[in-house]
Order: sequence, then C-alpha cells, then structure tokens
Amino acid sequence: MRTTTSRQAEPAVVETKDRPGLARRQVHAVAGCYFVASFAALGLPPYLTEILPEFGAGAARWAGLLYIIPTIFGALGAPLWGRLADRFGRKRLLLRAQLGLAAAFLLAGWADSMSTFVAALVLQGILGGTFAASNGYLGAALEGNALSRALTLMQGSARAALVFAPIVVGSLTPWLSPHRQYALLAVLPLTAAVMLAALPEPPRVRTGAPQAATAEVDADGTSAVETAAAEAAATEHSGPGSQSSLRALYALEFAFVFSTVISFPYLISLIKERIPGTDPMVSGVLFALPHMCYLVAAMAVHAVFRTRPRLGIGLGFGCIALGLAGHGLADSLTGFVAVRLVLGAGLTLGLVCLSVLAANCAKGRAPGGLFGSIEFFSKAGAVAAGVAAAVGNDWFGPAAPVLTGTAIALVTVLATAAPVLLSRLPRTRRSPRCLR
Repeated sequence: MRTTTSRQAEPAVVETKDRPGLARRQVHAVAGCYFVASFAALGLPPYLTEILPEFGAGAARWAGLLYIIPTIFGALGAPLWGRLADRFGRKRLLLRAQLGLAAAFLLAGWADSMSTFVAALVLQGILGGTFAASNGYLGAALEGNALSRALTLMQGSARAALVFAPIVVGSLTPWLSPHRQYALLAVLPLTAAVMLAALPEPPRVRTGAPQAATAEVDADGTSAVETAAAEAAATEHSGPGSQSSLRALYALEFAFVFSTVISFPYLISLIKERIPGTDPMVSGVLFALPHMCYLVAAMAVHAVFRTRPRLGIGLGFGCIALGLAGHGLADSLTGFVAVRLVLGAGLTLGLVCLSVLAANCAKGRAPGGLFGSIEFFSKAGAVAAGVAAAVGNDWFGPAAPVLTGTAIALVTVLATAAPVLLSRLPRTRRSPRCLR
C-alpha cells in the first residue's frame, strides 16, 4: 500500500521520448529565435547610464540597480513558468515568453518617467525567460547527446548576442537614442514568435521503458548507438538520476555564473586603470574575447568532453581561476589578451560541460521545471556576482571582483576534485582484535 508521503516523493512528471522530435533545422530555428529576441535584453543594459538621465538629473546613479532588476525578477519567475510549461505545453509557454519580452520592450521604449521604465524592466524579468523556455522546449523533444548539443548551441546564441548586440546598439545611437531603441527592437521577439509558431509541439509520451538504441540518426547527425554509449559513460560518471546530482548541478551553475559574471561590470575600468589611454573599441574586444572563444571552440569541446563532463567542469573552473587571477596582474595589452583567452577556455569548458550534465539530469524529469530551476540558480549567481562586484569595487578597487571570482573558482575546483581523489585512496580493512 502506497502512502501519501511516498507519492509526494515521486517526480511530478516522468517523460521519455522514443526518438528526438526535432530536426536539426528546427533546433537551429529555436537557437536563432533566441539570438534575435535577446538583442535588446543583452545589448541595451550597458547603455543605461545614457538612458536614465532622460528621466531627470541624478537618475543615472540607479544604473547599477536597474541593471539587475530583470535578472532578479527573471530568477523568481523562471521556476513557475517552467512548471506551467510542463502542464500546458512547452511551445505555448515559449511563445508567451517571446510575446512578453516584446510587450516589456515596447513599454520601456515609450516610457516617459522613471517609474514606468522601472515597471518595464520588472515586466521584462517576469514575462521574459526566453532562454529557460527555449531549453524546456528542446528538453521535451530531445535527450542525451542530442539535447546536450542543442543546449551548447543555445549557449552559443547567448554568447553571440552578448558580442554583437552592444555593437549594433552603439551603431544605431547616432540616429536613435538607446531609450527609443527598446521600442524598435521589440520587433525582434515578435518576429521570433512568428517563426516559432511554425514549429511543432514537442511529443509528450509517458512510458516506463528505456529508450532503445537503434541505428537511427539523431538531429545532430550522431547515430543512436554512439549516443547510447556516450550517455552510458556520462551516466556512470555523473549519476544523473539521483537528487544529489541535481543539487550538484544547481551548485555548479551558481558558482560558474558567479565566478564569470563578477568580472563583467568593472572590466573596462580595470583596463583603463592598468593601460591608460586604451581605445574603447579595444576594451570592447577584450570584453568579448572569452565569448568569441566559446563561439569558435564549443562544439569541438563538446565532442571531447561529452562522456566526461565532471573532468571538463574541473578543468573549466581551473582555467577560470587562473584567468581571473591573471587579471589582477596583467598590466599590458598582451597580458590582458592572454588572461582573457585563458578565461575564455574556462568559460567554454564550463558552459559545455554544464550543458552535458543538464542533459543527463533531464532524463526522466519534467524539462520545464528542471530548466526553470537551473535558470533560477543561474540568475541568482548573476545577481550575487553583481552585488559582490559593486561592494568589492567600492572597498578595494576594480581588481577586487576578479580576485573574489578567483577564490570562488578555486573552492569549486577543490569541491569537484575531492570526491574523485577520495575514491582513489587505498582502503584498508581493520582486522578485529584478538580476544585474550
């Protein structure tokens, strides 16, 4: 007889897919829609210091707080939207996210007061969540290696938007202020919604039987037999079915975002302090360099580490720690290029291997709720990093944030390596004492 307690301990929804439900071009369409929809969300916040003075003298001092408002409310809303997607359909909730983002951008673009603009940023966080919604949609149709490749591609879309969006916004500024560009760029999530409307709703097949490995080919071009072997190896190392693996994924996501994002807000100030007279374009290229590394190397890293994500995570955090520590010492353009490339290697390893771990954890779980929770911990890490960066910069200067990130990355390396090292220690059995 099953008790209420035992029923509550079971996963809310257990879904498995007989075969991936999306073709490669459809996966690329989802990633492309996220890229165009995220232009305003990622390209306009760096220009808040130019937007806020339009609402009155002294308004620019609130730029740091307004920068993280969408992130805070996005973190709070992501788990709820994920659970609703599992209940009412992932495509429907993905369309909702794109339309919600468009509505928030329109309100921000036409805001004529500080309070209205703040309300628009709050709505952007609450009604947006396109990244988690896109991942939930992909997680309902794909699994294993195909899903981890799709998540890697999604991260590539995010990196590409982070690189190119500020450049496009800056190029449009002579003709249209960044404030009004919010309204103009609202057309992008609307366009993405129209494109996504043509995609199918992911299958929702409930079954207790494991997926059979056949000679069919996944959306990424990998045969199912090869995929099954890779997934079995990944499962052996990461234990995706256990709650401990899920908690470890959340902790790694938080630590990774914290240790990387903490260097973003004051990097330009650090470069100007160490290399006076640096051209703004050069500073922008240095800022974008780690993200460019991801765009170049992500798929190759996925091919190497898809069966050993824990090793990749450890190496990634090691590179992050080394790169951030180097920021504290670099005092030339060559030095900054070198440490940004090392940080880019860590960024690439971390993002790719986190995608592999997330794909492993998605097996047998409701994808909307899972990726909504991952998004919560990711945004929580970004908010914590922003606060820590602001406090460290005020107290100790622009080098403090990168040193804080170094410490967090080193702690994570030790935490990741400790279980492996302990498992390899020789175990001796104590013999019982002889009775006298």
